[in-house]
Amino acid sequence: MSAVGAFLKDSIFADHPELLIFLVILFGFLIGRIRYKSIALGAVTGCLIVGLAFGSQIQVTIDDTVKNLFFTLFLFALGYKVGPQFFRGLRKDGLPQVLNAVVVAVTGLLVCWLFASLLGYGPGLSAGLLGGALTQSAVIGTAADAIGSLPGLSKEQISSESNLVAVGYAVCYPLGTILCASLLASILPRIYRRNLSEESAELEKELNTPSENPDFGTGYYETVLRAYSVGSSAEIVGQSIQSFEDQQNSRGRRIYLTRIRRDGVIIAHDQATVVREGDVIAVSGLHHDLVDYDPRKHIGTEIDDPGLLGYRTERISVVVSKKPELGKTIAELREQNTLVGVYIDKIYRSGEEFPFTLGTAVERGDTLVLSGPERLVSPAATVIGKPVPTSFATDMAWVSAGVVLGGLVGLLSVTIGGVPISLSTSGGALIMGLVFGWLRGKYPTFGNVPPGAQWLMDTLGLCLFVAVVGINAGPSFGEGLKSAGWGLLVFGAVATVIPLLVGFVFGFYVQKMRFPILMAVLAGGQTTTAAIGAINEASKSQIPTLGYTIPYAVSNVLLTIWGAVIVLLVH
Repeated sequence: MSAVGAFLKDSIFADHPELLIFLVILFGFLIGRIRYKSIALGAVTGCLIVGLAFGSQIQVTIDDTVKNLFFTLFLFALGYKVGPQFFRGLRKDGLPQVLNAVVVAVTGLLVCWLFASLLGYGPGLSAGLLGGALTQSAVIGTAADAIGSLPGLSKEQISSESNLVAVGYAVCYPLGTILCASLLASILPRIYRRNLSEESAELEKELNTPSENPDFGTGYYETVLRAYSVGSSAEIVGQSIQSFEDQQNSRGRRIYLTRIRRDGVIIAHDQATVVREGDVIAVSGLHHDLVDYDPRKHIGTEIDDPGLLGYRTERISVVVSKKPELGKTIAELREQNTLVGVYIDKIYRSGEEFPFTLGTAVERGDTLVLSGPERLVSPAATVIGKPVPTSFATDMAWVSAGVVLGGLVGLLSVTIGGVPISLSTSGGALIMGLVFGWLRGKYPTFGNVPPGAQWLMDTLGLCLFVAVVGINAGPSFGEGLKSAGWGLLVFGAVATVIPLLVGFVFGFYVQKMRFPILMAVLAGGQTTTAAIGAINEASKSQIPTLGYTIPYAVSNVLLTIWGAVIVLLVH
């Protein structure tokens, strides 16, 4: 220990280890921002590296309860976020992507097991190799839990093997991330002479979506709003707003009267209001319907009335849950009368913003952000699902119930060959997170966990966990790395590439997947966020992300479980 490290330990961090944890988080997040093009280390790896560095110098031991608490929260949040997409992937239309993800995950497990056996690694380095090579941070926690339950190990041996998980992960993860991103975004497309940008643009056209180049837009507005002065001979005189709109709908036009100015005053909107001569009315509808109707002929002179046209708008988030709407495309939703004049601004799937096209089918648990005139948005939302009020309050009773139930399920064990096998409390939290997330998507009236809270439990929870792991493993990091040698780095790199190549051959030659989508499926299969960023950058499009979410959800579960499986295999 250096003199500075001894001083910090004796004077500050021995009595206040919480300060050391947040110091690691500070520098870990800063290092995680270091980026080359679309590839970055990420906050998790940054916190682990800083934790190992600080731990090797300061040598303060953090109680395991702290890291177990944050890891359990992380796994529940992870399951909660991907739950709807995980179960959706088990349906027929999602099975090809699920199957590819399973192929990648199983191949990765077998390759890492083979290399660990050849190199004579124990449970710790074997799990570290798997977690780093397949870029799954959660392996650190599930492997440590499994090591702790192995029979015949002393406390010192359990601590040593658990620390080696962090060593193996820290060595293999950075190169694994770079190789995965480079292979999928650059190397494979070049070998096969495929242009991701051109093929993504072609796919965009097939899906009826314009290119998302932020430098270009369109001057055409599909939904328009105009103001007209009602003339004496206008056929609309004497009709109520409701009867006029019903009449136009019966003729195949979707035209609405949004506001009326009468005697210089804008009156309250009421569908029973009868239009009079001299009224100034705001007419909204699809552009081609207004052209077909010709308001100047049937209503009167068009005028400019900023006060009338400046109507109040509303923005609502709605969770897709109504059975008749499940599986419908955006184009089909927009054809419904209730969505005329209402825009779908964003779609969130598995907690992340999801790029959508007119051909994108909505799934149970998706969150759609609708905007438009106040009187139209709420009815549209209730047709699709359950409007979710903007709330930053987390239903902690729901979260706590999920963690407790998951932990109790995880405590159940089966003894095989003298070894007790269980999900562990953390594995149970992951499984129950999947179930609770699916239930929330199906019945979105309870269990609110807003995105900010999910991020806190997910990202910060994992970062705090690995920070503590790094601090505790720091003193033995040098010796562990020395005993592992360069073979760990080389075999880790090979273990990253082989599953991706097997998944590529299966997806390209057997499943016949489109190239940009296949690259994203493989990125999701190894849960490498940096890779999907690199693929989208090379594609100059968000279209490949359509193939990322389902494999990402499935592999997050499988690879997390693999942390315990490989410990049992090499024991």
